[in-house]
Amino acid sequence: MILDAASCYRVIRSRDRRFDGRFFVGVRTTGIYCRPICPAPTPKRENVEFYPCAAAAEDAGFRPCRRCRPETAPGTPAWVGSPAVVARALRLIRAGALDEAGVGALAARLGIGPRQLRRLFDRHLGTSPAAVARARRVHFARALLDQSRLPVTGVAFAAGFRSVRQFNHAVRATFGAAPRALRARPGAAPPAGEPLTVRVAYRPPLDWTALLAFLARRLTPGVDAVRDGRYHRTVALGDAVGAISVEPAPGEAALLVRVRVPECGGVLELVERVRCLFDLDADPLQIAAHLARSPALRARVAAAPGMRVPGAWDPFEIAVRAVVGQQITVGAATTLVGRLVAAFGTPIGGGDGLTHLFPAPAALADADVAAVGMPRARAATLRALAAAVARGEPLLDAARGVDAVVERLCLIPGIGPWTAQYIAMRGLGEPDAFPAGDLGVRKALGNGAGPLAPAAVERFSQAWRPWRAYAVMHLWSSGPQREAT
Repeated sequence: MILDAASCYRVIRSRDRRFDGRFFVGVRTTGIYCRPICPAPTPKRENVEFYPCAAAAEDAGFRPCRRCRPETAPGTPAWVGSPAVVARALRLIRAGALDEAGVGALAARLGIGPRQLRRLFDRHLGTSPAAVARARRVHFARALLDQSRLPVTGVAFAAGFRSVRQFNHAVRATFGAAPRALRARPGAAPPAGEPLTVRVAYRPPLDWTALLAFLARRLTPGVDAVRDGRYHRTVALGDAVGAISVEPAPGEAALLVRVRVPECGGVLELVERVRCLFDLDADPLQIAAHLARSPALRARVAAAPGMRVPGAWDPFEIAVRAVVGQQITVGAATTLVGRLVAAFGTPIGGGDGLTHLFPAPAALADADVAAVGMPRARAATLRALAAAVARGEPLLDAARGVDAVVERLCLIPGIGPWTAQYIAMRGLGEPDAFPAGDLGVRKALGNGAGPLAPAAVERFSQAWRPWRAYAVMHLWSSGPQREAT
């Protein structure tokens, strides 16, 4: 990714907050890197370098500034303008693809060679996949050191490090100090019953009310709930089970994630799932600017700033919901999914109506799911989907793009293009997924003259690429529609 140095320098002189997190500034005379909005005196032009992401600055040998804390900047939209394969690789890394496997395995999932993947990252991000994964863990660890009272050992395992020694080395290499020296207050285990709270930054605006309303209409009884402006759900970290709640941080462009689980190892995975669920890695201003060029969307985009695509805690959950909800109302689908959870989910004995974990694929593969009141043909589709996922088939792996996902899903009898596109859109975070046959979309584009034909909708949507999933949300939020499952 080539940054225009002259433009970047003008930004850091003006400290324009619109560019916070879009690039980072390495100062050669100090060996640190900063956000464009750092309040420190502006360095001379000849002493700075610009980097598209924090990992690239660290890979070049710079340490994070302790004043502006660049590792806390909102998510860097470094994939904007990059090939789709880079965007998918970044999503997979955030989901932990390099935690257990190497770059070769990641490249194989993407359908390219490891050398090509490294070249793409170097060209578009200025760093390597391994450096991005390393920055992901160490930045989260620094956030826990600041925000929690977990002991250093707890922070290490919560951030996904395999050993305290590995954790100490990574923190020293990145921040130039030992973990204990970075703490604003002494570490101590939180009192019993007190949740671990993590702030998760996003790029504003974010329409929290709209997001919560969308999810509230599609809650799974026993698994998740919306109360008092907060989202709640059951979670599992290995063998440890508990619950989380999510709410806006007062006065900040961040969400507060409160984790109530006996063991905190793997909290980074929970936070990444929250990012997916609430689409926190989106760049809403750029997406809105692109979609507003369309006369059909301009007024809708202006009326709904901060529109996000509500995602999924787990792709399998959305896939189940999409299959169960075929040809029935949202309310009826909720009832059936609640029965599935009660019959085949794992009870956890929680309070406040949060009583079960969502059923695992293996639990539904051979279950008599028709017994909950589902038509037998749809029950057979659900069992086939669950069996394929339980066998490890890559049905819900979007590493090779939307078309590959849709093709694989449509091989299962009973799953058609609409269901497959909906799963790709919400379950897999594909920003260009587009259910062209959706009746709500067709009616909204028909402007009262009757629904457009799916082929016409597909042609019409080409100008919205690569953000067609966001166009769908705008069309669903206005005009006559059959409410999506």
